[in-house]
Amino acid sequence: MLTPRLEGSETMDYDKAKVDDAVLALMYLTLHEGAGGTRAWKGFDWDSLARLHEKGLIESPRGKAKSLLLTDAGVAACEALFKQQFAVTV
Repeated sequence: MLTPRLEGSETMDYDKAKVDDAVLALMYLTLHEGAGGTRAWKGFDWDSLARLHEKGLIESPRGKAKSLLLTDAGVAACEALFKQQFAVTV
């Protein structure tokens, strides 16, 4: 596993749970109905996708498909996290 590194600095520690929340929130932008249910593009860090799979929020990200299947809990969390992190309030 690669650990994020800023140019010219030491390895950076980071909060994996916050990264996973951000990944799940950003999946909201690519949600679509596809084979088997609600899907999202899987162009995210593989370690984050593995953790989301372990949490039961997405089906296995392995395979040649360019999208992954979200569970019902994953779809709900995806929308809630997107609104929490990115919604504009007036």
